[in-house]
Amino acid sequence: MRASTKSAPAGGRSDAAPRLLAELAGADAISGSDLAERLGVSRAAVWKQIERLRELGLPIAAQAGSGYRLEAPLDRLDAAQISLLSTSAMRRRLGSLDVHWQLDSTSSELLRHAAADPRDLRVCLAEVQTAGRGRRGRSWQMPLTGGIALSLLKRFDAGMAPLAGLSLVVGIAVAQALDDCGIPDVGLKWPNDIVVGDRKLGGILVELGGDAIGPCHAVIGIGLNVRIDPAAGATIGQPWTDLAQLAGTTAPSRNLVVARVLARLVDALDRFCVDGFDAFADEFDRRDALRDRPVRVLRGDAAQDGVARGVDARGGLRVDFADGQRSVDSGEVSVRPHR
Repeated sequence: MRASTKSAPAGGRSDAAPRLLAELAGADAISGSDLAERLGVSRAAVWKQIERLRELGLPIAAQAGSGYRLEAPLDRLDAAQISLLSTSAMRRRLGSLDVHWQLDSTSSELLRHAAADPRDLRVCLAEVQTAGRGRRGRSWQMPLTGGIALSLLKRFDAGMAPLAGLSLVVGIAVAQALDDCGIPDVGLKWPNDIVVGDRKLGGILVELGGDAIGPCHAVIGIGLNVRIDPAAGATIGQPWTDLAQLAGTTAPSRNLVVARVLARLVDALDRFCVDGFDAFADEFDRRDALRDRPVRVLRGDAAQDGVARGVDARGGLRVDFADGQRSVDSGEVSVRPHR
């Protein structure tokens, strides 16, 4: 496995923000003049970068007479640390593991190179995403160091049809990894939300490429809330939670969470390739956040109410409507709990 942490943003431009972040990582406040001297820039340039970090969602306090200080411990992603927290077997399995400072999207980065780079199990992470996306074209916002944006490229010899249910398998792997990190009671809201109760903790987006009848590949995007500042959380348009709230004291490090997610995910993908979704049906049923609950199925501007009854053998959502039970495909509709 090749592992790397890349400080420059996409496009190769130099960027002072990562260097400034490293200087702020100490526990003590540091003045603007000291920061300017250490970085070899003007105080105005320091102020500009401080404001940029704040815009990215990083809470930075300005203390009169002492300078700038981070309001929460810094928890940066580091490819070397993730590798150390992984097993030797996992390190051999991964094709590459890259941590970028800034990308448009971790999934877009893997998709750009999927055809030219034949390696399997390539992993991409980023501290900053300028165009992160979720299901059905929605954007995915993540404050700096407040979440995890991870994508993994998996190649399949068979075609795309057997990959039905893949997003549910990924959700199971993530939930099990969070169990390993001491975060219990993680549920899955069909087809791609990671929840605790009715609060969203993360999401999954699977994008397919290659030949429909094989071989093909899947880029699996995973987003998790780790520590969301209340100011940033106020802009989220649905109930949410993060690992810091769920841990009760201190959230597990992001590098540890990534290592555990990769371990569970690679194992789950191996099983899925052999046994399909059927091998995971019981585990999904145990974590199903919609089962036996009223739901509203949306098809364009039309809405139809029913009751969710678990998933079928392919991972489709079974819904009891007034005119009978039907399975709903994840590509056709959006589902909301309906009271």
